[in-house]
Amino acid sequence: MGHEAAVKAISVYLPEGVLDNAELVRQFGTWTENKIYGKTGVSERRVVGDEKVSDLAAAAGERLFEEHGIDRGSIDFLLLCTECPDYFLPATACIVQNRLGLRKDAGALDYNLGCSGFIYGLALAKGLVLGGVARRVLLITAETITRTIHPQDKSTRTLFGDAAAATLVESSAERGIGEFVLGTDGSGAERLIIPAGAWARPSSPETRVETKNKWGNVRTLENLYMDGPEILKFSMEVAPDCMNDTLERNGTSLEALRLVVLHQASHMMLVKLRELLAIPEEKFVFNIEKYGNTVSSTIPIALYDSMRSGRLGKGDSVLVMGFGVGLSWGGTVLHMS
Repeated sequence: MGHEAAVKAISVYLPEGVLDNAELVRQFGTWTENKIYGKTGVSERRVVGDEKVSDLAAAAGERLFEEHGIDRGSIDFLLLCTECPDYFLPATACIVQNRLGLRKDAGALDYNLGCSGFIYGLALAKGLVLGGVARRVLLITAETITRTIHPQDKSTRTLFGDAAAATLVESSAERGIGEFVLGTDGSGAERLIIPAGAWARPSSPETRVETKNKWGNVRTLENLYMDGPEILKFSMEVAPDCMNDTLERNGTSLEALRLVVLHQASHMMLVKLRELLAIPEEKFVFNIEKYGNTVSSTIPIALYDSMRSGRLGKGDSVLVMGFGVGLSWGGTVLHMS
């Protein structure tokens, strides 16, 4: 067994439903397709019908096994990152373990994290491998985030999409997943939140009352709320140190990297971050146009597309960073194998 952990394969699953800008214009009537695209960088996003997170997660796992010829019997541990579990309990990972036909002596657990979720998952998977707990870890990120959005909240409906990604992390003799920078600031928890519906504020007639803000966006306390300007400000504050510390801990530089893949929050945020971090355009990935913000899946989807298009190949190094809900952030360097 090797003394490193590496990302060996990634696959993506997108639900069939498509919500394009023309449909949003039809529904809202106040914006144009160009204005929506200009604000978000998104032309369409995938949305679930009645699929649950377990459906998306299981489909992503099946696709990974099929596309890469991976034996499901070789998986020792399943990590599922989601903010939209099927149930309060049991863990959705247990349902997905059964759906995928994984071994009964494989571990499985959920963890709830959003924009930095893939980075944290890589850290957990690497720890399981290096700790000798598992040789092969299946890391699945899956969200049905559009379900949490009020139909009349155009601030978030224009931005978010549903998706799942499955990533295989395994023991390796060669350098793979690098060193991590992780951070948390829970004082900003209320900036990106679904305020009601869980135990802190159970669902009630009061939490289902609709309110409209000055921009005409409607939501209840059981819908996703995002303070966009504050999330942007937070990301701009933590990104420089996160990038510099990640490069330093990994003994590398921007010049030595093939690509930089940030959480695909919005086109505007990505443009501002690219300028702030002085990342050359040819090394920067914009991957939001056809998917929207798929929360924990944006980074693996961008890696998958970059590999398929030839922008990222074996032996290349890529910096991955995510920041958002929590508030939470993280970064690492991946050496592609």
